[in-house]
Amino acid sequence: MSALPWWRPDVHSGRRPLLLARNRISAAFRRWFADLDFVEVETAALQVSPGNEAHLHAFATEATMPDGSRAPLYLRTSPEFACKKLLAAGEGRIFDFARVWRNRERGALHSPEFTLLEWYRAGQPYETLMEDCAALLALAAETAGARTLSFRGRTIDPFAPPERLTVAEAFHRFAGADLPATVGANGETDRDALAAAARAAGIRVAGDDTWADVFSRVLVERIDPFLGLERATILYEYPISEAALARPTPADPRVAERFELFACGVELANCFGELTDAAEQRRRFTVEMDEKARVYGERYPIDEDFLAALAHMPPASGAALGFDRLVMLATGATGINEVLWSPVA
Repeated sequence: MSALPWWRPDVHSGRRPLLLARNRISAAFRRWFADLDFVEVETAALQVSPGNEAHLHAFATEATMPDGSRAPLYLRTSPEFACKKLLAAGEGRIFDFARVWRNRERGALHSPEFTLLEWYRAGQPYETLMEDCAALLALAAETAGARTLSFRGRTIDPFAPPERLTVAEAFHRFAGADLPATVGANGETDRDALAAAARAAGIRVAGDDTWADVFSRVLVERIDPFLGLERATILYEYPISEAALARPTPADPRVAERFELFACGVELANCFGELTDAAEQRRRFTVEMDEKARVYGERYPIDEDFLAALAHMPPASGAALGFDRLVMLATGATGINEVLWSPVA
């Protein structure tokens, strides 16, 4: 993006075709969801908890009550909690073009304020979301008039069926590591075993790295950049410890019903078969916040109302897609700010 202000007429004129394509894609997506009897919802941006994942960082604020007292609030990092409350309320198919905020994020693929497209299907397996993601990827390209999607020299055919690859297969293929051997029957992890496999693959491991740290480093350095290079890739069955809001798979409790969609080496979507066990969800949130406190010296409150709603929530599957990133790939933009109407200064 130009170093000149985005509002200058000469800069805006160059960005405007991409922004109009963004509008066409969002309109096409709304029609697609409407044709499948989804209801569009608008959930609140201010929440009592921004989410409870250790490495997500929120923007904090506070509400001043009529009596002058103050209550902490956060700008949401996702509309997930509110959407699941709507499922508990009786909605069956919903989607939300949600403006969200994440602190400590900035770059070609990151903006502190961006749009997540989230959708939920009550009573349907998470494999259905894999089909949804493939359909939306193709629809974005078709709407933008693109035969291929490209980013940093990587090009894919968005109309080809995505490759489906388990996380275990990816670790074996790209890092020569036996990931399942480092995860026990109850989901407990063997840090030393994974660290040894990572070092054997030439990946640096620090003495204080946890199993999760090593797992993430292998993903970032050896796997993620090589996914979605000729066609999109669906990376699925994450270890249960790396899927705090997803339920275990029926066939193997060590892994979760979680997948991510990649195109041109870019992560586009994160999808779950949703966990509805409130006690287990609380336990996982506590683990995540303990890790956040250890690493960053802070923790976020747990949304008790959300945990109460889980008791009424039906089995469901949900997806979160980075809408700006998808538009970026569909239009050939070189960075996320090129497809935001008014980028954050």
